[in-house]
Amino acid sequence: MSAAKPLRPTAIINRLVKEAPLTPWRPTHDPVTELVLTLLSQNTSDTNSGRAFQQLLARYPDWDAVLAADPDELEDTIRPGGLAPTKAARMRDLLAQLRERLGPEWDASILATMPIREAKEWLVSLPGIGPKTAACVLLFSLGRPALPVDTHVHRVSQRLGLIDAKVNAVKAHDALEAQMPTAKYYDFHVSIIRHGRRVCHARRPRCSDCVLRDRCPSAADFAAALPSAQE
Repeated sequence: MSAAKPLRPTAIINRLVKEAPLTPWRPTHDPVTELVLTLLSQNTSDTNSGRAFQQLLARYPDWDAVLAADPDELEDTIRPGGLAPTKAARMRDLLAQLRERLGPEWDASILATMPIREAKEWLVSLPGIGPKTAACVLLFSLGRPALPVDTHVHRVSQRLGLIDAKVNAVKAHDALEAQMPTAKYYDFHVSIIRHGRRVCHARRPRCSDCVLRDRCPSAADFAAALPSAQE
């Protein structure tokens, strides 16, 4: 029996959104705040990173105060987010570079008008910032055409046959962006993350509950190799 023919990204979005409508895009934080929040979110849950972020905002009135903070105090402040020593050091390096580039007003509005490729390069040249974080800032802060590829997007896209198993998360950004209109980047990112968290789990995907299973090239493999995954 031949493998299912993969759906294209727009068809995937349509199925997932029909199952559970998306909240329309609206701006979240300014770019500097989004960078800090994304840094705190690395290797932890949204709940833990949210607690660390709220404690950061409660203790320091502005980014200059964070830069001037005692290192041990800063670590203690963001400890709920995990890896506090590493993240505190990265945050200081990141904010120092941003302060030098943006000036005392921390005005990152240049990213709103810079050509998208230049904006991505500007962001990834910052210490500790990779393609995913750069895309998050551009998409969520500014509504610009960038598609963040986190662990869920990468895993689910591979299972759905949109990218080859050998394509790493860094290269997946360009590979996935090229497959859909820029206006669909937000819908794809959000719907695929939600699907990865709710259904297409890393270890035990719930294929029996998946609205994409009839056209998913991986569904048959999971059914044969992991019968206990059908929960």
